[in-house]
Amino acid sequence: MSADQPKNPLHGITLERIVTELVEFFGWPELGEQVRIKCFTENPSVSSSLKFLRKTPWAREKVESLYLFMLREKKRRGPGHAGGPH
Repeated sequence: MSADQPKNPLHGITLERIVTELVEFFGWPELGEQVRIKCFTENPSVSSSLKFLRKTPWAREKVESLYLFMLREKKRRGPGHAGGPH
């Protein structure tokens, strides 16, 4: 299956993992600033976010794009600098 999408960095990564890693990196408040959707700002949870993102392609695209940015930031900073964007 990976032969179908050899250059897709999101291939094989679940939406749940994407949301969880974004929350760990940014925290809910910053994530709500980066992607302005209610499920990140009002009583946020991974579960409610997954329900919304699975039904809302434009929001999912924004979250996936932010995830790719986060991966680039982590790589740029190196292994000793985990944590948020600041």
